Formats: sequence, structure tokens, C-alpha cells
Amino acid sequence: QVQVVESGGGLVQAGESLRLSCTASGLNFRSSSMGWFRQAPGKEREGVSCINIIGISTYTADSVKGRFTLGRDNAKNMLYLQMTSLKPEDTAIYYCAARIRGSGGCVASDFGYWGQGTQVTVSS
Repeated sequence: QVQVVESGGGLVQAGESLRLSCTASGLNFRSSSMGWFRQAPGKEREGVSCINIIGISTYTADSVKGRFTLGRDNAKNMLYLQMTSLKPEDTAIYYCAARIRGSGGCVASDFGYWGQGTQVTVSS
């Protein structure tokens, strides 16, 4: 059974940083492209950043470029999202997922095995 668990969210002030982590079990993590997505209230789930099996980022949303960095540790079956210079518009539930179809982009419909998400709230 595949299990994906996100952690590291919280309440921070604008300009501060957070590091999100995602652990994945029950799947071949080393052979899985992974991604971080987020969903704000009243909005659709959007891709934040996605990474291929060898650790190369395949997509980063324009809204987070230069501020968010995605990385993976295949030895630990973990995915990370380092978020700096956080803004109130970054407030959302952040989800980690594994790609189940396709090979490019960072579209939620190409990903499965979703975790429960971790809340990130940025106050102004």
C-alpha cells in the first residue's frame, strides 16, 4: 500500500522560510518522478514544482521561481521543498504526489498517491 505523508507546514510571517518534507513508502521511490502541489481556498490545485527521478527539476511555477527549491533524497525516500521569502499568497495546503502518467510538466491529473497535505499560512 502506497503511503505519502507531508510535514513541515505552519504559520509564519511574510519574508520567513519553511521547509516541507514528504516521505513515500510502498512505491519504488527511486523510479518515481515527484511533485509538490498546493491548493488555496476556492482555487484549483496547482503545480508548484516537480522533479524527475535523477533529481532534476522539470517544472517550477513562475510565482515561486527564485524562492522555492525542490530536492529529493532517494536513499531516504524523501522529497523536500525549501521555501524562502514567503508571501501571503503562498498560503495554501501543500501536497506531495508521485507521477503516474506522462513525463513532462507538473499537472495534478498526471499524479497520484496523494498525501493528506500540510497547511502553510503566511501572515502579512
